[in-house]
Amino acid sequence: MRIYLDNCCYNRPFDDQAQIKVLLETLAKLDIQQRMRNGVLEYAWSSALDFEIKKSKFLDRARQILPWANGAVVNVLVDETIRRRAKDFESNGVKPMDAIHVACAESANCDWFFTVDRGILNKARTLTSMRIANPVEFFGGD
Repeated sequence: MRIYLDNCCYNRPFDDQAQIKVLLETLAKLDIQQRMRNGVLEYAWSSALDFEIKKSKFLDRARQILPWANGAVVNVLVDETIRRRAKDFESNGVKPMDAIHVACAESANCDWFFTVDRGILNKARTLTSMRIANPVEFFGGD
């Protein structure tokens, strides 16, 4: 099974864990990452993740997240094909950078796209055969 975590998933552990929803999403994401580390789940990375993480003002976060690129089974480079597919998602209300991430995951033949972004969850789920979900949903909850 191949998955893609968007930038907000990689950053979830740095959010306020006093909120139960955030804590549950963090725990689910960390479990998914452990499965990635153990080779149980394949995962894709993209130049879009590189771009977004590197432009973060939180350098300590970026230093912890960027090494995940090394274990990816595929690294998708954003090209004209990805941009065109992202435009399809944008025309359905998905924000431009979010649309790029979804298009990258789709291009990498991912089975799951994980995000904690409600905008993506509400708008992109019906636009692709790839499962778009909150990390908690991977374990049967929401």
